[in-house]
Amino acid sequence: MKLKKRMLVGFTLLSLSSFANSETEDATQVSSIDAFSMSSAIRSVVASPDGKKLAILRATTKNGDYIIEIRDPNNLESDPVRLGADKMLISSIVWLNDEKIGVMFRQILEDGSRKYWVNKFAITDADGKGDWLLPFKKKRNVQFNIINILPDKEDEVLVEVDINNNYIPDVVRFNINTGRSVTVMRGNEKVSGSFVSDYDGEIRIAQGWNKSDNAIDYYARDKGNDDWKVIKQVSPKKRENFEILGFAKGNPNEVYVNANLGENTTGIYIYNIKTGQYSERQFGLKSVDTDGVILNTDGTLQGFRYTTKQPKFYFTDPNLQALNESVASLFKDKFVQIISSSDNDNVLVVRVSADDNPGSYYIVTNKQKLTKIGDRLPFIDKSKLGSVKYISYKARDGRKIKAYVTIPATKGPYPAIVLPHGGPWVRDSVVFDDWAQLLAYHGYVVIQPNYRGSTGYGLEHWIAGDNNWGLKKQDDLDDAAQYLIDKGLATKGKLALFGWSYGGYAAFAASMRENNIYKCVVAGAGVSDLSRINATLNENRFLSILQRPTITGVSPVEQVNKVNIPILVVHGDIDSRVPVKHSRDFVSELEKYKKDFKYIELEDADHFSDTLFYDHKKEFYTELLSWFDNKCGLK
Repeated sequence: MKLKKRMLVGFTLLSLSSFANSETEDATQVSSIDAFSMSSAIRSVVASPDGKKLAILRATTKNGDYIIEIRDPNNLESDPVRLGADKMLISSIVWLNDEKIGVMFRQILEDGSRKYWVNKFAITDADGKGDWLLPFKKKRNVQFNIINILPDKEDEVLVEVDINNNYIPDVVRFNINTGRSVTVMRGNEKVSGSFVSDYDGEIRIAQGWNKSDNAIDYYARDKGNDDWKVIKQVSPKKRENFEILGFAKGNPNEVYVNANLGENTTGIYIYNIKTGQYSERQFGLKSVDTDGVILNTDGTLQGFRYTTKQPKFYFTDPNLQALNESVASLFKDKFVQIISSSDNDNVLVVRVSADDNPGSYYIVTNKQKLTKIGDRLPFIDKSKLGSVKYISYKARDGRKIKAYVTIPATKGPYPAIVLPHGGPWVRDSVVFDDWAQLLAYHGYVVIQPNYRGSTGYGLEHWIAGDNNWGLKKQDDLDDAAQYLIDKGLATKGKLALFGWSYGGYAAFAASMRENNIYKCVVAGAGVSDLSRINATLNENRFLSILQRPTITGVSPVEQVNKVNIPILVVHGDIDSRVPVKHSRDFVSELEKYKKDFKYIELEDADHFSDTLFYDHKKEFYTELLSWFDNKCGLK
């Protein structure tokens, strides 16, 4: 059979459609499903290092079809430079210096009956006058990761890429003007990726999979030394968190590390590569893990990051603290983040969100003038959005579970939806959750539990989920529903569960529980067969190997005869994380046992939220609400 190949297209200029200025339209004239289904009107905003330019990734249609606007931050009304592609989709942008931007494009390729997303990274001049440069253009689907922009060398960046096609990443120095590259370091079977450079551009940190010990080895080398040494090994037998965050200022052999080191929650330590010694814990909390550090471009420590209800910052730099407090004071009771800034902080890009705000972008210029750029989802009627509470409840065995509850703007009690997160090795951190707010908008109270096995709440809570798929982890979800009933927020007999990825697995498992508390479930992109889970389940390939031994419990496809409530199954047909076969096999068993179900397969949809486009979401959301309202009889 001859393979069909869809050729990658070239890059061309596009004109801006009226959708780019959609925030000026009347939100009441758009249906709620349309309002939630549209791609973000603004995907990202990034300031150039010198603060003279602003790159805005703006949608031109309901499906996205993003273009790049290069604007003057001090005169947003002036005509911008507009850059785009005629068939490839723009997904992200980065400033490589004051004049050049790097753009990540993506496109679906088709080989015979197989379709899959490919990425291409391209470089061009921000003034729109230069040609597009495609690094390593002979590589069909290059995995291109920038390690260091090398601020002292404006023409070069340090990148991680498989230069010799042996499936092991290498490190090369790439010239962003000529496209020429020089190999700096070859990866090998032992030291095979996750490279980190110091501030001089010297590769000093790496990872590798130790086959004999079945573990992840973390490598480092002294300044100016070519010899790698193992500084940490993490294995499934003694699982713990360990992450090297960056080099510290002052000593070239010191790095900041986020790790447990005998504690339940992670904290920040300084590790000396030369001596092998750790400092005392620099920062840490008893209730939640530390997320990381805030470092200046030269390695100066400016603060620490952690998450309770929402991401938080503990600043050690008084100037940075004053700057953030000053910006936050402009938006009372909102979640405010400075997401980009010029080197001198005279241009700040601010993202503001809240229970009643899906996200708005602003810039602050010269530390004085505040200007709105636009809204992420401008057509949503904010008056109908729910309020979000951060609560804790006790599971049946006494375990304390943190959760988010989104409460409709109308009067309760309400029909209720349990919405478990995917992963499961992640945690929910909700400011504005599109799915929870869509449901609250239509009168459902939604609870999102950080069930056992979720990360972020310490090693013990994380490990407690091991080998409990469909068992104690499932109990945590049922107990979340009971919490809503006990608090008078939900009515017994009007409960449902909906999830995606691991949450889809949880919906499969919920459909067959004895003495079922749910009227129905919705399983999106769910794992149905535990024996078929592969290394693609987790974004990090090392963690995938660590995760495998922890996945045992209920395998839903083997127990479909026990399904006792209606189930809606949804899956993208080119899902690269959880193959669609999981849902197809489960549906075949549902047919065999004559169960009550409906199956929707989304064409050309992958696993991840940014591969669900307007038509996907409109179909999915319409079916989702109809299922809960009508089929399940929750309204």
